[in-house]
Amino acid sequence: MRVLVVASEAYPLVKTGGLADVAGALPAALCRLGVDARILLPAYPGVLAKVADPGVAHGLGDILGVGPSRLIEARMPDSGVPVWLLDCPTLFDRPGGPYQRPDGSEHPDNGLRFALLSRVAALLGSGEALANWSADIVHASDWQTGLVPAYLKLAGRQVPRTVFTIHNLHFAGLFGPDFVASAGLPPHAFSIDGVEFNGLVSTLKAGLFYADRLTTVSPTYAWEVTTPEGGRGLDGLLSGRARAGEFSGILNGVDYALWDPAKDPDIAAAYGPDTVAEGKARCKAALQREMGLDERPDAPVLGLVSRFSDQKGIDLVAGAAARLIEAGAQLAVLGSGDWALEQQFLQLSRRYAGSIAMQTAYDEALSHRIQAASDFFLVPSRFEPCGLTQLYALRYGALPIVRRTGGLADTVRDMSDEGTGTGFLFDSPSVEGLLSAFYRALALYARPDALHYARQRAMAQDFGWHRAAEAYVDLYEQTLRG
Repeated sequence: MRVLVVASEAYPLVKTGGLADVAGALPAALCRLGVDARILLPAYPGVLAKVADPGVAHGLGDILGVGPSRLIEARMPDSGVPVWLLDCPTLFDRPGGPYQRPDGSEHPDNGLRFALLSRVAALLGSGEALANWSADIVHASDWQTGLVPAYLKLAGRQVPRTVFTIHNLHFAGLFGPDFVASAGLPPHAFSIDGVEFNGLVSTLKAGLFYADRLTTVSPTYAWEVTTPEGGRGLDGLLSGRARAGEFSGILNGVDYALWDPAKDPDIAAAYGPDTVAEGKARCKAALQREMGLDERPDAPVLGLVSRFSDQKGIDLVAGAAARLIEAGAQLAVLGSGDWALEQQFLQLSRRYAGSIAMQTAYDEALSHRIQAASDFFLVPSRFEPCGLTQLYALRYGALPIVRRTGGLADTVRDMSDEGTGTGFLFDSPSVEGLLSAFYRALALYARPDALHYARQRAMAQDFGWHRAAEAYVDLYEQTLRG
């Protein structure tokens, strides 16, 4: 089976969020199962700089009237999975990140940039781009590559088949009606039975409507988005596809080669389930020194690594901060995003110096050290399609404190049952809801033996990519059978 995974980011070449982790790790796991999985990724300047030995470049010509482009053969630095880098200097050779300019504003031509990526994925998958390779399945994700299934279906192609994954329904990829012509779509595609959504083009809806199969990244989120409360206007389409057996939830996995406290080079002391207490104590002391927290071995450390947004419930942590500190806890925070939330946390870190420490510049190694040092890890999201940080926290014995939603509900078992619990869940998206879970965690922290066993249970959870990859292979096979 030949599978092309097309994405706007893939770790370790480029990352802004969880999509990159999935796009980098899933193909590697598929390859381990014998699948010929390959990746298509834009050739951003930072990506080209990380590729050691780029191979043959295949000219593609000027596909959407944006200038010449080409496909550069390369391999992922960590896994060796084959990757094609789409090099189109007019669209991708520019400062800033994948989606934003250096000043934080969006690239004004994002629609066209990712339409080209999607068009090339369709050409590559169908065998029109290269003579020596085509795909059985093209696997696209989110608004950036939602046009892949549209290009293939509107051209009348039955092969390759397409799978489209929703990582976050919040981002709809909205563009004006004139985008239909710019993207090279036929005029009739701009309809309710097509890419039209509330009078605009939605590249996310394009993927949801035209793909052969849909997935999202947890079973609970798959149900939530079929409801009016969670579907953001697309619940009718999604519930119809679910009733037809064409929409399901598959939990993301964790790359335990990267996230394993027993062999993590970025943390102060390696540890396993039997040495978690000693290892965490050393990691806690090192992080307290690094981030300027008071060196208090008895203080429960709460970790928070997140994008700062309303979705993530960061305001709940800010609202609870004073009472968390009054209870003796410390907060180690790594995150950025919403300016007002950033400023609120910076003020809190000054007001409670020694008890709250914050860094806004993302640092992958520091995120590992926070997981290793934390006694508890906060994920208070209002909605969370899957979440990865709580999965990392489980493996590092940092018991998650999470809201009962999406993938958080699917991956964390509440400590109300001390024989099986792995964390603390709360229902109300409120400061009081978060504090109720925290106070339960604090009570466990006062019982060292019970805490130790809870950490061991958490660390024993297996959310490795092998399980997710097997589920995707089953889905691909079903899709090929029609």
